[in-house]
Amino acid sequence: MEKKNRNKAEKSGFQRARETRRNPPSSSNSWKLRPPDRKEAPAAVEESSDPSSSIRERSHNDDDLNPPALVGTCPDMCPVKERAQRERLRDLAVFERLDGNPARTSPSLAVKKFCRSISTTHMQASDIRPPQVLQNTLKYLLDLMDSPEHPFEVVHDFIFDRTRSIRQDLSMQNIINDQAICMYEDMVKFHIISHKKLGRCCGKSDVSSLSYLNMEQLMKCLLSLFDMYDINQRSKSIGKNEAEFYSFYVLLHLGYKFPKMGASLSFWYSQLALPVLQSKEMCFARSLLRYSQVGNYKRFFSTIAAEASDLQLCLLEPFLNEVRGQALCYISFSSYKLQPYPLRHLSKILMIKEAELESLCYECGLETSTDEAGSKFLPAKQTSFRLPKPGFQSYSLFNSENNCG
Repeated sequence: MEKKNRNKAEKSGFQRARETRRNPPSSSNSWKLRPPDRKEAPAAVEESSDPSSSIRERSHNDDDLNPPALVGTCPDMCPVKERAQRERLRDLAVFERLDGNPARTSPSLAVKKFCRSISTTHMQASDIRPPQVLQNTLKYLLDLMDSPEHPFEVVHDFIFDRTRSIRQDLSMQNIINDQAICMYEDMVKFHIISHKKLGRCCGKSDVSSLSYLNMEQLMKCLLSLFDMYDINQRSKSIGKNEAEFYSFYVLLHLGYKFPKMGASLSFWYSQLALPVLQSKEMCFARSLLRYSQVGNYKRFFSTIAAEASDLQLCLLEPFLNEVRGQALCYISFSSYKLQPYPLRHLSKILMIKEAELESLCYECGLETSTDEAGSKFLPAKQTSFRLPKPGFQSYSLFNSENNCG
């Protein structure tokens, strides 16, 4: 019996999803509650930072808790008890302070913080926000994205923490429905746009760590969203956004520091629904990955310029310098030593301004030369190549008309 229970617990998300579709939960409520896997109350849960863990292991994360279902009753963005405590401790973010006072806030300013370790045995319904309050809170947070009063790193840090709290409240109530999916999609968008904006914050010491943490939470959001897509599916048709959000996962593999998953992409593809796999978004993402692997950089950049959606371009932009750097390495290694490669021609292939390409060459440890006419070249057979450092400024496509905020 123990072995049988263990095997059941280790089933993949896709297997659990298929079983859920065979025995769908009651739809009498305004939102669906996923039945808990265990009857006993779980111990305090601490979020894991490993995005490659299994569904069962990720059940200990803030995104994938399976505790006994609660129904939140908190009407505000922050519970009254937490709000009073944080006023007393002067633990208020700059966005939560009433008239700038670090010891005063209001229900319209304070937002519930993320709690790393939490136990449902001591959690009350008044501490949990119901779905509509969570949706309103998320809208309030995302409206702060373009705040001109503070640097983006400050804005990102606040929204980053408070969206984790939203995911935590959703998980504790085991909510899996269209409303929850929309919230997760919006949070994925936040992390993607942050991925781009943080990539442009060059010369700041803490940007690399912020980018890493942002990428980590982006992965967790995506994995949880994919589980929700699979469990919530009731027919062979797919949602209007599913294909694009699945493509994000593929595009993330373009990053050289991407955290490797336990299963290969080929196996992951085999688990996808055929309409998703054959969608134009997934074909685009798979083509880009293939072009980068075989070194077809002209097709790589021209395909991005022609087919990338706004969000796909946002996700890709911080990776473009890595791909361009790899192209510089190949060209320097394979070109004829007595015939340096003209930067003007190379800048058109890599879709980058010539001056920016020259800066990128220096960042990659490569020297350039100038002829009598003032034209710049990349000498071949240089052995000092290195990939751009994480804090180096990312350059967008020079002739791209896409814009994602």
